[in-house]
Amino acid sequence: MTDPLLAAALVGVGGAFGAIARHAVGLRIAGRHSVVAVNALGSLALGAALAAPIGSAATLLVAVGFCGAFTTFSSFAVETVATATGGEGDVAVGFAAANLVAALAAFLAGSTLVGAIV
Repeated sequence: MTDPLLAAALVGVGGAFGAIARHAVGLRIAGRHSVVAVNALGSLALGAALAAPIGSAATLLVAVGFCGAFTTFSSFAVETVATATGGEGDVAVGFAAANLVAALAAFLAGSTLVGAIV
C-alpha cells in the first residue's frame, strides 16, 4: 500500500470500531476482568490477522486499527497500579502475570489456528 492517506483512513476506521467494541466489553465485564478479556481477545484476533494472507490494507484495518484500539495497555497499567497501591500487591502481580500469559497464549493460538487452516 503506497497511499498514506488511505492507510491512515483504514487505521482510523478500524480503530473506531475497535474502540467501540472495547467500550461494549467494558459495559458487560467490570474492572480487571474486562482488561484481561479484551487483551486476550484482541491478541487472538491479532495473531489470526497477522497469520492470514489478508493483504496490507486489511492488515492496517484489522491488526493495526481494530486490534490496536480494542486492546488496552493503558487500562492494564492503571488496574495494576491501582490494585498494588490499594494494598493488594499479590493480586496486582497475579493480574499482571495472567494478563501477559493470556495475551501471549491467545496470540499464539490465533496465529497457529490460522496457520493450520491456511
